[in-house]
Order: sequence, then C-alpha cells, then structure tokens
Amino acid sequence: MRKDKINVAVLVSGGGTNLQAIIDAEKSGIIHSAKIALVISNNPNAYAIQRAKDASIDTYVVSKKDYNSQEDYENAMIELIKKYEIDLIVLAGFMVILGNSFIKKFENRIINVHPSLIPSFCGDGFFGLKVHEAALKKGVKITGATVHYVTTDVDAGPIIAQKAVQVFDDDTPEILQQRVMKEAEHIILPNSIQNISEEMVKNV
Repeated sequence: MRKDKINVAVLVSGGGTNLQAIIDAEKSGIIHSAKIALVISNNPNAYAIQRAKDASIDTYVVSKKDYNSQEDYENAMIELIKKYEIDLIVLAGFMVILGNSFIKKFENRIINVHPSLIPSFCGDGFFGLKVHEAALKKGVKITGATVHYVTTDVDAGPIIAQKAVQVFDDDTPEILQQRVMKEAEHIILPNSIQNISEEMVKNV
C-alpha cells in the first residue's frame, strides 16, 4: 500500500530546538512528505520531551544506564523503531554514539545535523559548544551546519546539505551556537527531511 508520508523518529538528548524546528516545519507544510511518529530521548530531563508531548508525539525515554550493554540499549530502541514502522531516523542533538550494528541495520536511513561545515570541526570529541569553541579558537570567519547521513565513522557520512554562517569578532561560543542553530540548523534539517522523505515516498 502506497504511503503519502513516511514515519520519522527523532532522537534527542537536550533542549530540543532542532526538534521544535522540525515540528514547526511539519505544521507549516515545509515538511509535507513526512510525519514525526516517535521521539526517543536518552535523557529523562531533556526539555525536548516536553516539546514532543506538547505536539502530541509519542515519546519514550531509553537511557543507556538502564541497560547492561550497548546491544541491549540499542535493541530497546530498535523495538520502538519497528513498532512505529519508522522509515527515517533523525539525530537532533543526540549525544550518544550509536554502535556499528545499529547503524548498519538502518543504513542510509539515519541522518544527523552537525554544527559546523564538515570536514571542519567534526569527528570524535567535537559536539555541542566544543565545536563553536574550536571554531573561535581557530579564528574562522565562516562556520555553519551540515546535515549528513550517519555511517560507522563519526561525522564522515555523505553530506546532504550545508549552510554557512558568519562569525563575528565579539562572538562567544554561546552566541555563535545560537546563530548557527537559527540561521543554519533550523533551516537545513527540516528541508533535508522533506527532500529525503519526498524521494522515499516516490519509491515506496
């Protein structure tokens, strides 16, 4: 049976501003070939959970510390992904490194947004504010964000979209983080989800 929309799962850890951007894009019609069917947080205190509940999205906390192994932890998420018939997994500020078996199971179906212009300031150890601290320390004049497919090498998957953001001399890591989110991440992530889901719907 042909589907008009694909089912998306969003994995989160923190405030959920990218999740909110996706929710807003779905409401406004920017995203019209996908619906957020599931939100999974590894952090029970993440504000992203409230954002999901406010949007009436089914939400689960699956915390690594509640499981004896990485495999058990990932299997718990896989069960939810199967239950909700998820077609695309979006990592939106998800602060857990996924294992190779999980990534291979959903090959070409997991995307991530990273707060730099890959290949700059990416890979092991580059996450959150650390990315912006490194950009300012290096003295770059342009930074940005990248949406890419997730592979077994961290931040090394095929690039889907990028958007540049100007860096100013008086920027702090916090100010730069907010600008990159607002001017890049919150634009290219919803657009990427729509573009990918549109192709997926055609091929169902």
